[in-house]
Amino acid sequence: MIDITLFYIIAVPAVLVTGISKGGFGSGLGVLAVPAMALVVSPVQAAGVMLPILCVMDAVGIWNYRRSWDLPNMKIMVPAAVIGIVVGTLMFDYMNEQAIRLLIGSIALIFALDHWVGRRQAEPAGTSVIKGGFWSAVAGFTSFVAHAGGPPMSVYLLPQRLDRALFVGTTVVFFTAVNYAKLLPYWWLGQLEAGNLMTSLVLMPLAPIGVWLGIWLRDKISPTIFYETCYVFLAIVGAKLVWDGLAL
Repeated sequence: MIDITLFYIIAVPAVLVTGISKGGFGSGLGVLAVPAMALVVSPVQAAGVMLPILCVMDAVGIWNYRRSWDLPNMKIMVPAAVIGIVVGTLMFDYMNEQAIRLLIGSIALIFALDHWVGRRQAEPAGTSVIKGGFWSAVAGFTSFVAHAGGPPMSVYLLPQRLDRALFVGTTVVFFTAVNYAKLLPYWWLGQLEAGNLMTSLVLMPLAPIGVWLGIWLRDKISPTIFYETCYVFLAIVGAKLVWDGLAL
């Protein structure tokens, strides 16, 4: 079990912010948890600590959004994400985490900036096997590496302009499938060892609190502010990932 005080000073707000993001804003800021914890422990250990906590958040979230998710998108996204997880598992010993953070951070920033300064899309986008399959596979891969699947997933889902609850519910169901699928390879690779699990248990009571706060906040803001907030989160996440990735 991690017994460094600074770790918990960072981890407690990181877990709460992740829960709020997952519960109300589609997982955008959840990607910051591992980089934040990695200021004190290794990124691999931080990812191992976070996965059981994410699974608890997913269980709480999926109960609250059990009637609000998009089946056509799920049929495209989940199988593709599993492929990304398999690729991540096979490449685990060869991956440069910082390069991956730089890549997905750049994608997130470009996408957010295009939303603000580019030509606005006249009509909401529809489901797409090609786009959905590609971005979901990327999300599965980056989620496996650093729980950073939110930006690629947002690149696909945000242009569809789904109803708020449907958008968040779809991301909750998607990442529930992704995170539970990651348990076996994480265990196989030794990231769920006893010390990490004990640390997860200490932080776990914060998981439902964060999700419930996110659900409460989601219902307090307008759809326009909701989606602009999601794009702001995406840009913040992208900037953080680019910053981390440039430290090559």
